[in-house]
Amino acid sequence: MSARFGERVRAALDERGPLCVGIDPHASLLAEWSLSDDASGLREFGLRTVEAASGRVGLVKPQVSFFERFGSAGFAALEEVLAAARAAGLLVIADAKRGDIGSTMDAYAAAWLLPGSPLEADALTVNPFLGVGSLDGAFDLAREHDKGLFVLAATSNPEATALQRSTSATGRAVSADIVSVVSARNAEHAEAGEWGSFGFVIGATVDWTDAGLAAFTPLAPILAPGFGSQGATPADLRHRFGSMSPAVVASESRSILSAGPTGLAAAIDARVAEYREASRG
Repeated sequence: MSARFGERVRAALDERGPLCVGIDPHASLLAEWSLSDDASGLREFGLRTVEAASGRVGLVKPQVSFFERFGSAGFAALEEVLAAARAAGLLVIADAKRGDIGSTMDAYAAAWLLPGSPLEADALTVNPFLGVGSLDGAFDLAREHDKGLFVLAATSNPEATALQRSTSATGRAVSADIVSVVSARNAEHAEAGEWGSFGFVIGATVDWTDAGLAAFTPLAPILAPGFGSQGATPADLRHRFGSMSPAVVASESRSILSAGPTGLAAAIDARVAEYREASRG
């Protein structure tokens, strides 16, 4: 199998299904888990989630902000969680939504994607709203080291609608332009029949027609927040994403994490079964 990130995601989805477990240590969840609201609590929360996810799903997605709020100690906890997840064979998406220009973006990319970095992940979420070209350094580094990017394209938060659905100079919605430009990069580097390694963040509650989106080639992973607590269900996956549904990474966090440390593994198993059943429908 190719070592390219897109193909690794493809294999993970084929083997384990679409569920991606978010590692989001909200203060309220830490309390529910009887953990302290500090770096030590974050570490325990993250490692327990990795342990429960291992062998059950193919991907996890730590939300960086919850670790960042405790400064260097929080980042140290995150480093342990990232390393443990990758050692367990999970594909790790660092949800940091980085986006900047020039050498600053290059440094962000190195922090999260460079092999051997303390924060090394398999993929990083990135923000293209300074222009897709501002992410060139991240695209280059990801390609060089068989890493992935998930580019924000059509998010489900209402504050984003005016910008993402506005008409660009091409006459298309901004979201559609982002998908087109990134898909062209995938086409340049993916082998025939392979999935691209530069994926997209498209909310599970987004109406593709309203957002100006259409099916794209080559196929690339779609990170889809919005399942679980935000309202989308496994049964909605094929309806929402149509022909793109085989590439969907369905991100859930609170809906699963609220089961607590003793119920987490069972909650993951149950949700995996729901996605499996929905795929047969």
